[in-house]
Amino acid sequence: MQDTNTIPRVQLEPKVERPRLHKVILVNDDFTPREFVITVLKGEFRLSEEQARRVMMTAHQRGVCVVAVFTQEVAETKATNASDAARKKGFPLLFTTEPEE
Repeated sequence: MQDTNTIPRVQLEPKVERPRLHKVILVNDDFTPREFVITVLKGEFRLSEEQARRVMMTAHQRGVCVVAVFTQEVAETKATNASDAARKKGFPLLFTTEPEE
C-alpha cells in the first residue's frame, strides 16, 4: 500500500488593491477672471454655483484649493481639460494633480 500525501487545494483570492486616489488642485492666479474660474469648475467638475464660488475663493485666499478627488487617470484628464479650456481663452488658470495621502 502506498501512502499518499494529500495537500488540500486552497484557492487564493487575488488581493485587489483600490486604485490610489489623486487630488485635483486649483492654483490661484491674479489674471483669470473669477467668473471664468467658476464657469470652468461648474463645467468640468460639475460643481454647483455655490461650491464653485467657495473653491475659487479658497484658492484666491490660500493660493491653492483641492477641487475634487478621483482615480489618477480621471484626475489628470479633468485637470488637463480645465487648464486647456483656460489656455484657449488666453488665461493662465492652472489645475494640477497630486496623490492623496
